Amino acid sequence: MNMIEEAARKIESMEVRGAARIARFAAETLKEYAKSVKTNFDEEMRRASERLMNTRPTAVSLFNAINYVMSYSGESDEEKRESLIKRAEEFIEWVDTAREKIGRIGAKRIMDGSTVMTHCNSSAALSVIKHAFDEGKDIRVIATESRPRHQGYLTTKELADYGIDVTLIVDSAVRYFMKEVDVVVVGADTITVNGALINKIGTSQIALAAKEARVPFMVAAETYKFSPKTLLGELVVIEERDAREVIDGELLDHPKVTVRNPAFDVTPRDYIDLIITEIGAIPPEMAYIVIRDHLGYREFGGEEITLSPEHYD
Repeated sequence: MNMIEEAARKIESMEVRGAARIARFAAETLKEYAKSVKTNFDEEMRRASERLMNTRPTAVSLFNAINYVMSYSGESDEEKRESLIKRAEEFIEWVDTAREKIGRIGAKRIMDGSTVMTHCNSSAALSVIKHAFDEGKDIRVIATESRPRHQGYLTTKELADYGIDVTLIVDSAVRYFMKEVDVVVVGADTITVNGALINKIGTSQIALAAKEARVPFMVAAETYKFSPKTLLGELVVIEERDAREVIDGELLDHPKVTVRNPAFDVTPRDYIDLIITEIGAIPPEMAYIVIRDHLGYREFGGEEITLSPEHYD
């Protein structure tokens, strides 16, 4: 299990971060681990998948990736291994092709001369922005720093290195700069059955400011970020991380001070104009249909539907 523990550590420490990257990394890890398992294939893979599943409770992409890979079949251990590897490779292809399609679809919603605001570091949102730039559109980006882990620094560097003009702002300046913005594009960690968005903390405040200013608010989200579990009534767990990400020193140990560090917040569907997926641009109200027709889960052999990437072909 050394390989699995190392992978889990990388996810928990955010060495591997971002919903799509985490999902892809989990599929790759299970694929490589399956190659090394000599006996008790089912039990070893179950233990490995459960360890990875528990690393980031809010990231439904991780849940969907693991459940897709673990829905393998076969009689012998070798047949099961081949099936799992094939499913892992299918999911990895799903991740790679979905991002490209989202970029092409979303770019059509960005007009020439636009100022785009984005938050955190979403590969899907960046794909939309880059495709718009590649189409020759004159755009600039306002990126939040995205405290406390400062993922916005990664976004700023990536876009600037790509040749796009970027302005980096502190998170609390979002409303101040919203008057300069033509469209907001963010990523997603989870889309619920009612069309709500769970994303990096601060997203809901940006959506509120955008709605107040009548600025379109778009979400770039692969369909594997939609949550089948919410269809069955389960609530999304909002992860709270170590207070030391926010502050250190005397205040942290002060008996009268409590520091809380939620990693995500919830943006109601009423604040979302459009969700850009690899199967098209949809209103948030269509989340139920995406989950019903394209997704499902079975927790390690339990009852259920089938998570399928067939629509990416």
